[in-house]
Amino acid sequence: MIELRSVTKTFGTFTAVDNLSITIPPGELFGFLGPNGAGKTTTIKMIAGLFAPTSGTVIVNGFNIVTHPIDAKRTLAYVPDQPFLYDKLTGREFLYFVGGLYKMQKDLVHRRVAEVIEHFEIGRWVDKKAEDYSQGMRQRISIAAALVHQPKTIIVDEPMIGLDPRSSKIVRETLRQQAKAGVSILMSTHSLPVAEELCDRIGIIHNGRLVYCDTKDGMRAFEASMDGKLESVFLEITK
Repeated sequence: MIELRSVTKTFGTFTAVDNLSITIPPGELFGFLGPNGAGKTTTIKMIAGLFAPTSGTVIVNGFNIVTHPIDAKRTLAYVPDQPFLYDKLTGREFLYFVGGLYKMQKDLVHRRVAEVIEHFEIGRWVDKKAEDYSQGMRQRISIAAALVHQPKTIIVDEPMIGLDPRSSKIVRETLRQQAKAGVSILMSTHSLPVAEELCDRIGIIHNGRLVYCDTKDGMRAFEASMDGKLESVFLEITK
């Protein structure tokens, strides 16, 4: 579960996130939308523990990310929009490295690495060095690594960047499977069709404030009051 309670983040005189409150329960895939500079990345970095909020509280699976960062981070996975891999490691080595970071037992790491390699269909190139990977390969390894320790919460930023149709299908299905298994997921994306397809609820942030938040059914009713397109809703709210 993710809970943001009246969270504000300022940088000098600039307010990047303004009094933001969101709760994402277990099993929900929450779509986090907004124009460039709206505050999405800042919010994500606060949830992941990379930024501390100026005021307010961020709770991840019962742990305050500021006061109990290690406990909180053990329960979550963060997949940034630009996946970071160590170029001189193979994909397999990187997966084992991530398992070690979470202090997983060796037999469990071995089993989980084998499972994610099969699930993401990366066996043909998982033993090549990351420096030889395409953007799509790096993205698939990054997402696979995020799931090795079986997190309770996933934060994913633009997961479809650089993916071919097959890879995109695997990632979409994986996110839905994780949500059905009780994982809370926050997905930031600029792809409105992806958000409509996958998300149980959608929130739109603009100028640091949450300006829209509703379920898929509520969103469709709002769309119907306009021209039936999420794009029109998004543009109207963020104009």
